Amino acid sequence: MKVLIIGSAGGIGKKLSEDLSKDSSSIFLGYHSNPVDSVYKSKKIDATKFEEVEDFIQSGIEILGGVDAIVNLPGNLILKPAHLSTEEDFYNTININLKSAFGVVRAAGKLLDNCSIVLMSTAAASIGLSNHELISSAKSGIEGLAKSAAKTYARKNIRVNTVSPGLVRTPLSKKITENPIMLKASIKMLAANKIGEPKQISNMIRFLIDSENDWITGQNFIVDGGLSSTK
Repeated sequence: MKVLIIGSAGGIGKKLSEDLSKDSSSIFLGYHSNPVDSVYKSKKIDATKFEEVEDFIQSGIEILGGVDAIVNLPGNLILKPAHLSTEEDFYNTININLKSAFGVVRAAGKLLDNCSIVLMSTAAASIGLSNHELISSAKSGIEGLAKSAAKTYARKNIRVNTVSPGLVRTPLSKKITENPIMLKASIKMLAANKIGEPKQISNMIRFLIDSENDWITGQNFIVDGGLSSTK
């Protein structure tokens, strides 16, 4: 399988790259600021810019000889109520999350067919959590984007799905996971009684990009330890 990963330097991206390498997949990695320590070819990319996303995918086609799947992982996490959020906070969150996802769909629609696209949402888009207005707004947009794109590009056999993690132990979430009080409070909200690990999200992404699962499109898969579905 030939896979492009945008945002490959993060916790989920690193684990996904590792797992796909064990599957003998060919991978082309995109990173923003931190170079990827990998045997696979990689390229710096600002995923908030349409032209750079399109150029990255075109490079992937040339380097890998085609593309079977694209996984878009860029994200941020600003936790504050709406009235304390600045306009810069808003646009940064929209650009990093929603605009990068839109750029992937836009470029794939122009350049590819017979492809699986996985975009990242969040469990917080399915349940009301305090101080999550910024990220929930952006990620809800991604879920709507995926559903519409799944229909639009079905004629090109492009599948589009989203994965919605709960609290996962990654560098992005370390302000929560490395704070004993916040971590304990977060775990109490989970039926599984533990936070997630990158492996669990990687497992779901690999399932969705598997060509044998080609009847799945326009869906959102919540992997959150029961956060959004239990009380």
